[in-house]
Amino acid sequence: MAEQRQRALSTSGEALYQILGLEKGASHEEIKKSYRKLALKHHPDKNLDNPDASDKFKEINNAHSILSDITKRNIYDKYGSLGLYIAEQFGEENVNTYFMLSSWWAKGLFVFCGLITGCYFCCCLCCCCNCCFGKCKPKSPEGEEYEYYVSPEDLEEQIRTDMENDGEIPVVLQPTNANEKTQLIGDGRRSYNTDG
Repeated sequence: MAEQRQRALSTSGEALYQILGLEKGASHEEIKKSYRKLALKHHPDKNLDNPDASDKFKEINNAHSILSDITKRNIYDKYGSLGLYIAEQFGEENVNTYFMLSSWWAKGLFVFCGLITGCYFCCCLCCCCNCCFGKCKPKSPEGEEYEYYVSPEDLEEQIRTDMENDGEIPVVLQPTNANEKTQLIGDGRRSYNTDG
């Protein structure tokens, strides 16, 4: 099992070419020709007496499916089976990013920043203080009231009171023109804020 796992995560990118009996960098036509030849040779229906033919046929199909897909083949050529595993886990577009962030210089930069900022505590504290409490806190425009906290019970009571008041005066007339205002289109807006 450990040997199979090691083989699955190789970075050389040559095993699939060896399965098809080709050199790395073979053309699409050579891959196709070799696949057809080996698929016919190891097909389970033609090798009923050989139990290993089925496994060999699956390996050949897997190698062909990866090497015939241009994107997967580029990933395999560059990063090997480990690259294919990363593409499966994180997406094909994120493979280069993963390997860049796992490189020695990216890890070194991360450690260097951690040492300089005091294990990132200083950096986090600086950002929180400036953005939440300090200079970078967004300011509300002049003249606007600050929002106050309203408890859910008070808000429900205020809404219930407004609904009861609205129910006393029914609307019986339709507006005659678009500029006429009725109770439905009033100037005053309800405010459900309570002063603390």
